[in-house]
Amino acid sequence: MAKSRSDQMVQRLRSMQAAAPDIEASAVVSVDGLIMASALQAGVEEDRVSAMSAAMLSLGERISNELGRKGLEQVYIRGNKGFIALVAVGDEAVLTAMIRPEGKEGLVLFEMRRASEDLVKLVG
Repeated sequence: MAKSRSDQMVQRLRSMQAAAPDIEASAVVSVDGLIMASALQAGVEEDRVSAMSAAMLSLGERISNELGRKGLEQVYIRGNKGFIALVAVGDEAVLTAMIRPEGKEGLVLFEMRRASEDLVKLVG
């Protein structure tokens, strides 16, 4: 039996996290703020993650356009307990990842971009 698109997205999220173990959790969120797939930690509310991810992507796009930078690719938020990265998945979704404070940012962002290229085929 063929796997659903959602199952395929979850599998891709897990393989991304295996390739970049500093990623603690990840999700694919529609631009409308709905979870499409997730590999989140227990206790993390999918609805909150999805709504905030969509809001951050929207705000990032508005800032990028206003400042003439167009074509937003990623949003990056760093805190003292780690960071959160959002990478666009085409025009329809965003890939969100929660990363450990000591995480290797370059490796994480590289793996997220690779995953985004695969996920864009599943989102449409």
